[in-house]
Amino acid sequence: MAEADAAKPHAIMVQFLVQGHITPFSHLALALASKGCTVTYVQTEFQHYRMKSTAASAHHHQLSNEEAVDLFFPGARESGLDIRYTTISDGFPLEFDRDLNFPEFYESILRDFPARVDELVGKIVESDRSLTPFLVADATYLWPPAVANKYNMVHVAFWTSTALHLSLGYHFELLKENGQLLWRAMPFPSGQDKDHIVIPGVRPSNIEDFIKYDTADEDPQMPIALYENIVKARREIRKADFILCNTVEELESEAVLGLKQTLPTYAIGPTNFFANSNKVTSISSLQSETDCTKWLNSKPAGSVLYISFGSLAQADKQLVWEIACGLLIAHVNFVWVLRLETLDFSDEMDVLPSRLMADTEDKGLIIPWCDQRMVLSNPAVGGFLTHCGWNSLLESIWYGVPVICYPFFTDQPFNRNMVVDDWKIGINLCEKEPVSKRELRKQSRV
Repeated sequence: MAEADAAKPHAIMVQFLVQGHITPFSHLALALASKGCTVTYVQTEFQHYRMKSTAASAHHHQLSNEEAVDLFFPGARESGLDIRYTTISDGFPLEFDRDLNFPEFYESILRDFPARVDELVGKIVESDRSLTPFLVADATYLWPPAVANKYNMVHVAFWTSTALHLSLGYHFELLKENGQLLWRAMPFPSGQDKDHIVIPGVRPSNIEDFIKYDTADEDPQMPIALYENIVKARREIRKADFILCNTVEELESEAVLGLKQTLPTYAIGPTNFFANSNKVTSISSLQSETDCTKWLNSKPAGSVLYISFGSLAQADKQLVWEIACGLLIAHVNFVWVLRLETLDFSDEMDVLPSRLMADTEDKGLIIPWCDQRMVLSNPAVGGFLTHCGWNSLLESIWYGVPVICYPFFTDQPFNRNMVVDDWKIGINLCEKEPVSKRELRKQSRV
């Protein structure tokens, strides 16, 4: 028994399959390894292929475990960290377009991925019985409680967003039982007062926004299975032994305290910056990155507006048109992350980016992707037009860059509320109105 008690802890880490979850998860892996844990980091074969391609084009051969760790966690082995690396199939060939066929992809992940994870975790556990394994899984998944129970492991759920959003999602059934929603976009019933519902640490206005935005059927391409899984996963999180939330208690004191009344919640954020104070780092991008450093260094301090809506939110052509025209008339320096392959321009909009660049000369950059932390840390950047994704907001706070808020979905409207109303570190691009070029010109000069 004494020998078993002294066994080194072994974190088996499985992240969710989207870009925004990679950074906090990979930095949590580094943090755990720095505390003496062995870490086995699980990537899908597709994520591995994409990140290998973006990290170093010279790596065309099959990587050994040591080479993979050196590539994705530079400096980790040299620093004595015990990080191991393995891959798992997501069920599709590498050439399958997961973004274009997201409904099919996600439904397959829900149906088939848990069995693959179960098999892989079993092999990892058996591979080294001298270690005491525990499971660190993204809280977006449904399968972790069953897998952890099967292999008699402690289950740590990692929530990469805010405590507020977790609390709202966890109490989804409470809202449903009180007639506040049936499914998706259901308004408050006539004659009922939303104030009668009490969720610890959550204000009534946030409940109203949750019903309006997080359950709204505004994207016909988003499979209903995704919404159903999110709701179920938020309830299943109560089965976790520990819940780690990538937030800061001083920023969300009410929501964190409210969660602690019901769930074993610990605010450990922001995990995104563990590598900043250490000699190790992680490669966390699925996209090829454009280095803007030289261009930014040529601009005056605080003169550049950085624009990015993250990896999932898709700007439609009208929004892109208004932003472009707003930049033209505002005459501000800008770096704009715009993935043109995702846009369906027609007529005059086909030439919009080239027109914009011709008219702004050296005042702007339009790029497909970048190292956002490197951009935000540059003194030339004085503002950030953002979708209010949680990673983006944590990074803007860390580097002291004020934000212009334009949220799209899920947690982003609530994040916007905290930024504008509570923390007062940003402003809205527009208030419940379509974006206009004149509004962008006005707000970019505030």
